[in-house]
Amino acid sequence: MDDSTRLRFALVGPGRAGRAVAARLVTVGYRCGAVAGRTSTAASTRDAAARLDAPVTDVGDAGRDVGLVVVATPDAAIDAAGAALAPGLRAGALVVHLAGARGVDALASLAAARADVTVAALHPLQTLTGFDDADTLVGAWAAVGGPPAGHALARTLGLRPVAVPDAARPAYHAAAVVASNHLVALLGQVERLAATAAVPFDAFAPLVRASVDHAFTVGPAAALTGPVARGDVETVARHLDALGDDEQRAYRAMADAARRLAGRDEPALREVLA
Repeated sequence: MDDSTRLRFALVGPGRAGRAVAARLVTVGYRCGAVAGRTSTAASTRDAAARLDAPVTDVGDAGRDVGLVVVATPDAAIDAAGAALAPGLRAGALVVHLAGARGVDALASLAAARADVTVAALHPLQTLTGFDDADTLVGAWAAVGGPPAGHALARTLGLRPVAVPDAARPAYHAAAVVASNHLVALLGQVERLAATAAVPFDAFAPLVRASVDHAFTVGPAAALTGPVARGDVETVARHLDALGDDEQRAYRAMADAARRLAGRDEPALREVLA
């Protein structure tokens, strides 16, 4: 495979993560040779192809003239995408998917059909929304599965690769969801409760940032403060009395998680959170 082919890639699945990775690939010297989406007429597919200056193709044709195929489809569609790609791939090509909860086994049918092709899993541990996020990949971690080629691609993108075996990827991805989605949902509760006290949501930004920074500096257990960490049952009870049923459920769940993190097992604290 010559250098011009090696540095061409195809994007299969032009969603948020796929667009960000594609934009970063272009930044580091790759050229997009094809874009394949759910349908060739989908607006997202045509928009991505225009942004990447590449033709729209079917999945089966996407890998014919490229050295790298990035599969950024939903998790459930990876297997089918791999099977469709298999006949048209060039020998020596690298096919990598971006799913967090699935490993290299998601491309098992492709690997079985094409022993001359390398497959890998590469999940950037970063929130991505599209083409404008290419630079946010630089310095972020990435869960990589498969041979060294996947780790090398991660480093080319500016990512910090960490090997995560297939069996551990669901737990790893659950941690990523808690770190991102659940944290944002928790901040949604902060916004709602702050509004009842007529305090602007922005007022909590320094507290949130300092708490997160402290947790990564000294560890979550050492960074924990507040009434649960102190065993202050009366304050926790006052909080619960001030909250409606819906807000109470989330508060109790997180307060009990804080209790376990703090290693507190007083009966009175367990009772108020029950």
